[in-house]
Amino acid sequence: MTLWFVFALMTAAAIFAVLWPLGHAATQKGGSDLAVYRDQLEELERDRAAGRIGEAEAQAARVEVSRRLIAAADAAEVSHSSTAGARLWHRRVTAIAAVGLLPVIAAVLYLALGSPQLPGQPLEARQSAGRQDRSIASLLSQVEAHLEHNPDDARGYEVLAPVYMRLGRFSDAVNARRKLLALSGENAERQSDLGEALAAVSNGIVTAEAKAAFERALVLDPNDLKARFYIGLAAEQDGDRAKAAAVWRGMLENAPADAPWTPMVREALTRVGGTPLASSAPGPTAEDMAAAGNMNEKDRGDMIRGMVARLADRLKENGNDIEGWQRLLRAYMVLGERDKAHAAAADAKRALASDPEKLHRIEDMIKSLGLEG
Repeated sequence: MTLWFVFALMTAAAIFAVLWPLGHAATQKGGSDLAVYRDQLEELERDRAAGRIGEAEAQAARVEVSRRLIAAADAAEVSHSSTAGARLWHRRVTAIAAVGLLPVIAAVLYLALGSPQLPGQPLEARQSAGRQDRSIASLLSQVEAHLEHNPDDARGYEVLAPVYMRLGRFSDAVNARRKLLALSGENAERQSDLGEALAAVSNGIVTAEAKAAFERALVLDPNDLKARFYIGLAAEQDGDRAKAAAVWRGMLENAPADAPWTPMVREALTRVGGTPLASSAPGPTAEDMAAAGNMNEKDRGDMIRGMVARLADRLKENGNDIEGWQRLLRAYMVLGERDKAHAAAADAKRALASDPEKLHRIEDMIKSLGLEG
């Protein structure tokens, strides 16, 4: 808002600078003929006073010079009026053009050359983003320069590969991960990372080469999560939906309750027609739902509040369950118990403070529910 106010003041100042001289007409000096005739009248008076000419001659000359002076004055006034009218018309046209066209031209140029669709961004945020981009580019160039002189430094390739992945330079990531395998030897993580980069080069398609890397990773570590997921994805892309479902269901069977990757695997399992495993979190059973159908509104509400209370008690004992906190916050909001939702939000942030990823997720949910502050 302040920026637009400054722009408005600048525009007004520019228009004022144009209109100010136009509003003040230049002063017309007397014509040269008028000055000559006035000098002649003064000269006649001096000659008469000195006795160089008689009174009759002076009077006759004075009448003639006066007649010429009057004629010259009339001619000058007519000429001045015509010229002043023309100047006034030009000034008015120029003023209208300045006031009307200058803002229009400025707006057209801004729409053509500027970026009015971009949202405003504080200066600090722009500078911070610029510093971050420069820091990544600087790190990348430094490591690349180092590797040019030290091509056998495995640590350098280990640093470069994830940066290349982040920047979308997937071919460079493949080369870096192959170099790391050659220098440091293979393990499950390095093989699955290579397979991931090979799949990224192919726009998410698990090629034969990528699949071989994932299979080798599973030989080295049968529980490697990344390799297991991509093997399921390869089966889905090959049309073997049953195999894909079996792989992903197997991942969920042994997954910790708070594993951050389970939502992605559940979504993939649903995509191939598999049935996601039932959540182990407490909730209404089939018997509970049948009983709720026969209850009146008050009893049904009491039953729901009882289940919410049990969930809250469980989270006091195990506060690391991010999905449990999310269900509890939603339940309080549905029940209209906003004060309890606020208290639960504060408890959740304290319980998850040691896990930045979970804390970020719960803070996002708190914000979406309007519970912040």
